[in-house]
Amino acid sequence: MIYSLTGKILKKTLDTVVISCAGVGYAVQVPLTTAESLPAPGREGTVYTVMNVTENDVSLYGFATEEQRSCFKMLTSVSGVGPKAGLAILSIMTPERVALAASSGDHKAFTKANGVGPKLAQRIALELKDKVGKGLADGTGFGGGAAAAAPARPAHPPRLWPHWWRWGTTPRMLLRLWPALTKPCRCRILSKLHCAGFRVRKGVT
Repeated sequence: MIYSLTGKILKKTLDTVVISCAGVGYAVQVPLTTAESLPAPGREGTVYTVMNVTENDVSLYGFATEEQRSCFKMLTSVSGVGPKAGLAILSIMTPERVALAASSGDHKAFTKANGVGPKLAQRIALELKDKVGKGLADGTGFGGGAAAAAPARPAHPPRLWPHWWRWGTTPRMLLRLWPALTKPCRCRILSKLHCAGFRVRKGVT
């Protein structure tokens, strides 16, 4: 499996990037947000990839961050959501926005993506709600796997900022998601905060 590609960008459109690595040009399908964030052709760039192998085709999908990559994998785990729909959603929504919409049951947010109708949007919000909450509680991110190695811990970490910074969960994101999380999920998060030595104000549940 190709996890990431780093090399000279040969060509870039709104939905495709061609990257030269060791003399081989890889055509990678990307969401609009990734295309906009990558450097111009002729410069070096990195995309985190997901490979999709079918009977008739081998496709690479690329993302500017590991968080986007994990979010794409989570989205395409939903029945009826293929790579095209996953890319369309990430073209208009950040992973943080996806998590917030799923946790709060805001299925209408997903209908703004090209090719995502009301029924599919409702399914996405329903199936991802528990996955997002579990990822927050376990600190495993969107993919549900082990989190990546954590960066250096800040000298003065915010009160609600445990090991979730490993996969891109900012204090702002956690606080925005908090009201939409189930009580068991919140209790698990608070327990991990306490065990990690973080101070939690009384009455926070």
